[in-house]
Amino acid sequence: MSGEGTLVVLITTPTGAEAAQLAKSLVEERLAGVKTKLAATRFSFERAAGHVAATCPWGNRLRIHSPSDRFGGMRLGIPYLELAVPPGTAAGIARFYETVLLAPARVVREDAGECAQVCVGANQRLVFRETREAIPAYDGHHIAVYIADFSGPHAALARRGLVSEESDRWQYRFARLVDPDSGAALFELEHEVRSLTHPLFARPLVNRNPAQTQFHYSPGRDTFW
Repeated sequence: MSGEGTLVVLITTPTGAEAAQLAKSLVEERLAGVKTKLAATRFSFERAAGHVAATCPWGNRLRIHSPSDRFGGMRLGIPYLELAVPPGTAAGIARFYETVLLAPARVVREDAGECAQVCVGANQRLVFRETREAIPAYDGHHIAVYIADFSGPHAALARRGLVSEESDRWQYRFARLVDPDSGAALFELEHEVRSLTHPLFARPLVNRNPAQTQFHYSPGRDTFW
């Protein structure tokens, strides 16, 4: 991804304010450990209100939180991806997801403009926030989504000439988000759309506990839950 989006990441910790504070300290410690090696890149981080704000070497922005009721029962994962979109596009983007992909969506009105929020999973959403700031040119980044109705959205996309790749019987791609009524282009974000029969659906993910080191090793805590 380019620097126009913000990825929100949860780190798993015991509950409670003290534990959350400890988790942020551990994250900052690990980020500080690579700061010198990444000095020639766009990498940076700082403690912000309620989270650690970081920028990866390529410019992607991340907000690193401890789990909370705000994110439902998610203990480790990505609760939302926020993308900056041009003024006047949020409502059309919400209609696109509701009409074409059959995904629940809503428009939230804010002081700075409108924001489209699209439900893409349990406690997960895409957020398209309008901005008047310059948006970097699309560089081809993509997201992968699994959908229960695989053929319905495909047909709706095909009628509009939006299918960009027929990958295989489990997957297809599209990149252009358009107003479902007028066909006007609104935004560009490639979607890798997968069926629930895709070989990688519900694949167990193993996250290594980064706190485990040769000098601070604790048996039985190698998996990062």
